[in-house]
Amino acid sequence: MSGVTRFTATALRRRARPLGRLAGWSAAEALPTLLAGYLTARAVDDGFLAGRPETGLAWLGVLAVAVVIGAVGTNRAYACLGDVVEPFRDELAGRVVTGALHRSTAAGARPETSAVARLTHQVEIVRDTFAGLVMVVRGFLFTAGAALLGLFSLTPVVAGVVAVPLVAGLVLFAAALPAMVARQRDYVTADERLGEAAGAAFAGHRDVVACGAQEIVANRVGRQVDRQARAEHALARMAALRSLSLAVGGWLPLAVLLLAAPWLVRRGLTAGAVLGALVYVATGLQPALHALVQGVAGGGLRFAVTLDRILAATTLGSDTDTPLNGLATVGAVDAVPPRTGAAAGIAYRAGSAWAELREVTFRYGPRARPVLDGFDLTLGEGAYLAVVGPSGAGKSTLAGLLAGLLRPQAGTVLLGGTPIGAADPATLARHRVMIPQEAYVFAGTLLENLRYLCPGAGQDRVDAAVHRLGLLPLVRRLGGLTATVDPTALSAGERQLVAAVRAYLSPAPLAILDEATCHLDPVAEATVEEVFGTRPGALVVVAHRISSALRARQVLILDGGRPLCGRHDELLARSATYRELVGHWQGDPVSSEVPAI
Repeated sequence: MSGVTRFTATALRRRARPLGRLAGWSAAEALPTLLAGYLTARAVDDGFLAGRPETGLAWLGVLAVAVVIGAVGTNRAYACLGDVVEPFRDELAGRVVTGALHRSTAAGARPETSAVARLTHQVEIVRDTFAGLVMVVRGFLFTAGAALLGLFSLTPVVAGVVAVPLVAGLVLFAAALPAMVARQRDYVTADERLGEAAGAAFAGHRDVVACGAQEIVANRVGRQVDRQARAEHALARMAALRSLSLAVGGWLPLAVLLLAAPWLVRRGLTAGAVLGALVYVATGLQPALHALVQGVAGGGLRFAVTLDRILAATTLGSDTDTPLNGLATVGAVDAVPPRTGAAAGIAYRAGSAWAELREVTFRYGPRARPVLDGFDLTLGEGAYLAVVGPSGAGKSTLAGLLAGLLRPQAGTVLLGGTPIGAADPATLARHRVMIPQEAYVFAGTLLENLRYLCPGAGQDRVDAAVHRLGLLPLVRRLGGLTATVDPTALSAGERQLVAAVRAYLSPAPLAILDEATCHLDPVAEATVEEVFGTRPGALVVVAHRISSALRARQVLILDGGRPLCGRHDELLARSATYRELVGHWQGDPVSSEVPAI
């Protein structure tokens, strides 16, 4: 829990001024506790027992005024609580969001959907329990402190007698607190594992019955049930220990005071003083200790365990990559050989290609058939590669590997000579730009959308890209580049054109079009691909139509077997799959079974 303590202490130190205001109003709130015993003693001794009831009522009137002041203090204390708790909640929510974005946008990472649960549920649990803890702890400190101070002013002997069991109860509770936290964590973990085991058994109950594995699965779930039961029993024993500390620190002082009352009277203590001491213990110390023990043992444990899980899950840089061993080599593909060249602002090793795959093996799952196996590819300056093949052959997988969005289980992917495993998202963005099938346009001006990947692009360069890629009709319809874009008002094709201009303006030397023109008509598609083909660097087009392969300098055919790379005329002679694809799109299929491109 050191991380929880450190995080909480740091957050509280940054809010010293709100805490100071909270402490001031808490002192006002504790005023009735400070005066209750003393005013009661004066009302009894100087008023009611002395035959002067008006004096006794006057003392009680002073207590009533103190109660009103205490009520104001309580109201203002709750108003100050938000200044302490809400920034803490905002800081924690920011940590969750930052950590989720950091891991989800890392190369090869998948979106972290569990962050939604942490943000909407766990952060709110921490917020609520933190607020409760702040109120409970400050309430105990000020209330118990006021009661002990009042007792000391009334009779120092009684204050000493009461303080000893109070401190003993607190020490007992503090000693048991780490064990309580551990038991609470074990209970939460056991409950989660039971849910996972039961959910898996229920989801696969048909397979379980079909395989005759009912007893095995029942035993597996049963072990989790037993573990959860043991954790719950251990947590219940901690509740008994909590009650013991409350009895020692809360009830024992009251019992000691009652038993010692005759001795105290013989020592000269008045009846009013004895009654005042009882008021301090019964209405000050005992409720404060009860609230502290129940609050810390209940909400405090939830706070510590939940915050610990959030901190562990949102630690940046905690993820590690463990590559798996690859399978035997299937084949090798050489695209355009590397040439000398570099785009401005890009770190480029002399003699290396813009993108390179070396003996890459990738599969979706440890037992799945490899999509790519021992795959080699080199893309140098001027490369223009079209990737074609049936659906599911691995075209988009290859695009994801080149873009650094997927990590291979074996082999190496390099961008500009740098392994993608050593590149952060900003570095990847400088080396490659990728347009997926579903283009993204954000709310803002059209110019902001186009300059998003190159904020420094000059107006002349933007205008030239708009003209060359065919976006000018949309610009005119919207009312100019400074017009605000409503993404929902654009067609899928218009969004793809906006994304194409944005990618074209990017300084990244490697452009990857993953069916990025599928919503455009053939003429517009040809325009986009031809313009990108003249762009400095390298171009990879995952083809939506076979015409993309006809325009490319090199074509890579993926069909689940040995990948082949070559010019269009070469592949027509070497690949039956490629002939089928070309025949299908040109209206002269050579096979009755034509796979989709």
